[in-house]
Amino acid sequence: MSLCGYRKLQADRTRGRWLIGITYRCTKWADDGREQSGNWASQAFYLVAKYACLLFANLVNVFWLLGAQLLWVACRLVARNKEKEDRIKHVFVLLLENRSFDHLLGFSNLEGIDAVTGQPTAIEGLDPTRDWNLDPDGKKIFVSSPAAWAMPHDPAHEFSDVKVQLCGVKGNYPDIDNSGFVANYATVDQANPGEIMRCYSPDQLPVLTTLAREFAVCDHWFSSMPGPTWPNRFFVHAASSGGLDHSPSTANIASSILFNGYKFENGTIYDRLDDEGVSWSIYAGDAFPQVLAISGMTVRAAEGRVRDFEDFSRDVKDPGYATSYTFIEPDYHTTSDFVCGNSQHPKDDVTRGEALLKNIYETIRNSPHWESSVLILTYDEHGGFYDHVHPPQTVAPGDKPTDPENSRFSFDFTQLGVRVPAIIVSPLIPRGIIDHTVYDHTSVLATVENIFGLLPLTERDKQAHTLSHLFSLATPRTDAPLTLPEPAHSGIACEDETEESLAARQLAENPTKAAAHPDPSIQGFLHIAFLRDMHASSPTEREQQTAKYMNIQTQRDAKHYLAEVRQKVKPQRGVAGSGDI
Repeated sequence: MSLCGYRKLQADRTRGRWLIGITYRCTKWADDGREQSGNWASQAFYLVAKYACLLFANLVNVFWLLGAQLLWVACRLVARNKEKEDRIKHVFVLLLENRSFDHLLGFSNLEGIDAVTGQPTAIEGLDPTRDWNLDPDGKKIFVSSPAAWAMPHDPAHEFSDVKVQLCGVKGNYPDIDNSGFVANYATVDQANPGEIMRCYSPDQLPVLTTLAREFAVCDHWFSSMPGPTWPNRFFVHAASSGGLDHSPSTANIASSILFNGYKFENGTIYDRLDDEGVSWSIYAGDAFPQVLAISGMTVRAAEGRVRDFEDFSRDVKDPGYATSYTFIEPDYHTTSDFVCGNSQHPKDDVTRGEALLKNIYETIRNSPHWESSVLILTYDEHGGFYDHVHPPQTVAPGDKPTDPENSRFSFDFTQLGVRVPAIIVSPLIPRGIIDHTVYDHTSVLATVENIFGLLPLTERDKQAHTLSHLFSLATPRTDAPLTLPEPAHSGIACEDETEESLAARQLAENPTKAAAHPDPSIQGFLHIAFLRDMHASSPTEREQQTAKYMNIQTQRDAKHYLAEVRQKVKPQRGVAGSGDI
């Protein structure tokens, strides 16, 4: 994008945010005044004032548009061919699984400097005398520490579950009080509903806590919608979920999605990067990265755009590494119910995700590209874990749902989900920054668009705050740690057991679950396996493989199918091109 086009885009972003803010404040002030007034004269005053304010806002908006257009024309006359430049040349994004901010950092007691005011501040963390939920017996369950290294059950976090967690058992949006986390978890673990209120101590998460102290921690970063993994991960790729408001399942995936993957009216960030000739790569920890659920991405994987994470360190340490945008997916270990992966899924040992984070940071920190890089770490959604901050409302993406089957709850996407951790790492960020700015996952896209001069995808990323103000140092820091602490010792060992053997052992140990319907958390990955299966199969094999996929009825069937496809698409290390998944 040209420098002139970039400046016009930034002016348009600022104008849009201002118009939304002034319209909301005028409307709320007037409507509240009318509700509280006791006579017709006062009500008439507030009504007139409301429309006068809205008229003023729209007049300012029109003149702002005209002024921005005139400035753009003038810029084109002076600097027609000048391209936008930025000190950040490499953006790395790591999106982990299912943890709330309070669950990981609520007891960290982090203090530092406010990213906006420059004044001393502290994170909005937990107060064990203030933060509680009632259990089903009416007993107060307060937040406490430490938390278990791994949960015995996957806390519920589908759309209906999150509504209970945020609004209470009988509540609804926008009336949020964060009162229903314990009540909801009691439906999963009736004997220990209070486990959902247990949060990690800093010594349990030395890697995450060190990064938060050394760089910038964002304590008002929210998942993009109050629901599960799939729609929230789509938001980080497309600034929309295409209307999807639930976890996909074989039964409700439309045929167009089944064979092609999910589509978005305005495309994805990868389309925008391609349009501007900006390079990108995805590194996958296993054979089923969630990004492959997007239409066309299995083809991109075959082209080498999706690579095995085993090659990450070697690639980034190469002085010729020229990839501008790198998205990293962890090893989910879906076949073994997420156990022994490194995604920090609740059923997995959290220290394995700490080891992954340490690996990624140290690779970038000790590479030739450190001084021009930023690493954005966040979590797709809260995974059912307690957080005390009430999520705010937001602007809807504004794009059209790409399939009617995507909408199960008729959600309008104007409500953000539960707060999640986010840490921004760069040598251009001072030590100990705490950012209270409201973000969601589309702030990743807004930042990438800002750095590389890309057009926004939807209204959500168009209005999202960028991270640009965090890169405030004139010269890169030289005091950032070369290494991070070792992860804590959990005592949970995975040894050398393969994912398939672990899955087989789980089936043998729990025959009741093996015969049950596949978990919602695994069904989206089954679809990814099917898309990869179709791409790897001959035309004559596809009908048979489709029938096999459609006949999956149990957890046992699901695990066998995932294992079969993994072996089918598994790269042969040492063969040319085998770095691709």
